[in-house]
Amino acid sequence: MYSVQHIVETALKEDIGPGDITTNNLVGPDRRGKGEIVAKESLLLAGLDVAKQVFVCLDPKIHFYSQYKDGNTLKDGDVALRIEGRVRDLLAGERTALNFLQHLSGIATHVRSYCDMLEGRNVRLVDTRKTTPGWLVLEKYAVRVGGAYNHRMGLYDGVLVKENHITICGGVKKAIEYIRKNVSHLAKIEVEVSDMDGVKEAIAAGAEVIMLSGMNAEQIKAAVDFVDGRAVIEASGRIKKENLMALADSGVDIISVGELTQTARWVDMTMRVSAS
Repeated sequence: MYSVQHIVETALKEDIGPGDITTNNLVGPDRRGKGEIVAKESLLLAGLDVAKQVFVCLDPKIHFYSQYKDGNTLKDGDVALRIEGRVRDLLAGERTALNFLQHLSGIATHVRSYCDMLEGRNVRLVDTRKTTPGWLVLEKYAVRVGGAYNHRMGLYDGVLVKENHITICGGVKKAIEYIRKNVSHLAKIEVEVSDMDGVKEAIAAGAEVIMLSGMNAEQIKAAVDFVDGRAVIEASGRIKKENLMALADSGVDIISVGELTQTARWVDMTMRVSAS
């Protein structure tokens, strides 16, 4: 998995290339200045340390000042971060730092709106692997800042037997039996099913977690009643705000929503730079 520093360095290389042709021909290398990153709408802040890392990569001695931290709510006009350093570095890092902050704060703000709807209900909201390639660790962090939880981080840290696995193995029972022989006794096995026959097979084979994929409210309620606490139940597939509350009240334990990362819009922020 990419480190945050690697992601930041890659982003800077993409944007700056061999050098900022505009700034480097307008501003002397030693001229100093100040920058302010300002919210232009109400938002939930996420990615502040990532934005700082952008400028640290350009100048390890750069200075930061902020009264906020990730998870704080900002309103229009609030200064998320003040920066002092060489003007060239402030201008070279401006767009990359804003890209990280606007995108990650956008996810956190979006996720919080879902969590607010579920407040007081005994269900866990989780993300999926539907993330921007290379940004997985950052986007899943923003989900946590927003108040939800992460599903598995990747293919390596959780057993999830999906539809294609079941087809290849010849059924739910065979797939679970195969995987049980090869993974640690400490690993929980989750299996994806799309109908009651699959639910019954999964329970009979000893699945610890059952993902109900694309099932309607009536099917989900029937599955919850049938399982009756013998496995953790996750609802997934085509979940939107419009049906979130019905799912939360159906008795499922987990709701996984791809839209937490897929449809979050970037929030509006800007950076103002002044020279000494």
